[in-house]
Amino acid sequence: MTLRFSKMHGIGNDFVVLDRRQDPAAPAAALVRAMADRRTGIGFDQLLTIEPAHDPSCAFRYGIWNADGSPSGQCGNGARCVAAWLHRAGALSLGESVRLESPSGPVAVRLDGPLDVTVDMGEPVFEPARVPFETAAAGDSYALAVDDDTLAIGVASMGNPHAVITVDDIDAPHVSVLGPRVTAHPRFPQQANAGFVQLLARDHLRLRVHERGAGWTLACGTGACAAMAVLRRRDSVDAEVRVDLPGGSLAIIWPGPGHTLWMRGPAAFVFEGEWLG
Repeated sequence: MTLRFSKMHGIGNDFVVLDRRQDPAAPAAALVRAMADRRTGIGFDQLLTIEPAHDPSCAFRYGIWNADGSPSGQCGNGARCVAAWLHRAGALSLGESVRLESPSGPVAVRLDGPLDVTVDMGEPVFEPARVPFETAAAGDSYALAVDDDTLAIGVASMGNPHAVITVDDIDAPHVSVLGPRVTAHPRFPQQANAGFVQLLARDHLRLRVHERGAGWTLACGTGACAAMAVLRRRDSVDAEVRVDLPGGSLAIIWPGPGHTLWMRGPAAFVFEGEWLG
């Protein structure tokens, strides 16, 4: 089996992109895992497929699979890479805005430059049952028991579940220990992306994210959106925030409830290749 692919990344969150516009069959989980292996495969955080849209209001559909072969509902960095890929393929023009169909619903993208993309990520969801997160009552902060610690977390969905934990230093050793435990916590029935956020100023955050199905990544676009949204809901940040992740920075804009959230950032091509598995 020969598969042509593009290797791309959005501030270090890396992807393999498959053109499945003529053959939209979902890749087998075993194939995704083999391709994702960083020693014997290509290596990536997520695999993206570009397919014909099911929704007539959308130009194309994209699928998302984590490195462990599990499906994902949304990926902000991936959406930007899909838009840049479509531009290079001649399907999206500079300055053009289109709707793309993601696994969690339509998103609007605007190509501000060949590798500079703004994405309408929709309105953040805080209702625990829709994240999903198990709790007796809704709030903007929850106590989460993790080993011998009790963490104060916020929860949000950006098409996938997020736990947001404010810390004094995202590089502190205990953060590396807590990440996988929060991701797999039983109060998140579908697991969660665990984001550890450091508030530098009302318009400036630092963030590390342990992603379900992928582990620690250099960047998580939906994680940056969720962190900003949780803090904005608490009136801890302004309507426009720069979020610094280990792989680079994103601009997140959200006026507040009743409005959609926008993310702007780069996309990059790394190489093209053929998978001969």
